[in-house]
Amino acid sequence: MRLTLTTAFGALLATPAFAASGPFFSLGNTDFVVLLAFLLFIAVLFYFKVPSLLGGMLDQRAEGIKSELEEARRLREEAQTLLASYERQQKEVQEKADRIVAAAKEEATAAGIQARADLEKSVARRLTAAEEQIESAQSAAIKEVRDQAVVIAVAAARDVIAKQMSAAAGNALIDDAIAQVDSKLH
Repeated sequence: MRLTLTTAFGALLATPAFAASGPFFSLGNTDFVVLLAFLLFIAVLFYFKVPSLLGGMLDQRAEGIKSELEEARRLREEAQTLLASYERQQKEVQEKADRIVAAAKEEATAAGIQARADLEKSVARRLTAAEEQIESAQSAAIKEVRDQAVVIAVAAARDVIAKQMSAAAGNALIDDAIAQVDSKLH
């Protein structure tokens, strides 16, 4: 290791700046002054432990990044778990919705069948009621025709009797009717 250091130092001394005129270790040589200032700057940095401070800051930053990565990984796992949970819930809700739709279709079919049966019963009842109304209307019409025929027959008979009957014959008929009523009542 010492051999390499000496070789490196010797190579540094063999630069064109050292080959220039004048002694190198003089304060009049700007290269030497810059070298001294640089070495002093490096010494001050080491004295105030700047490299260890920088190392500590870098270590803290690395720890911060590491903790952020772990937090991100944990959040990602939570998000994946939550996503899987939501996907399961969505599947369950979809299955439930499918079951509800199927049940609604079955109920609608059953309701349609029941409605048809109820409609057929209602039509049958209405037909029966209509037939009864027709029969009632027919019998009412027949009765009305008969009543009207009786009224007409009575009116015609009255006219015929009134034309053929005299006052004496009418009085005799009235007396005969009173006698018949009297005999039937006693």
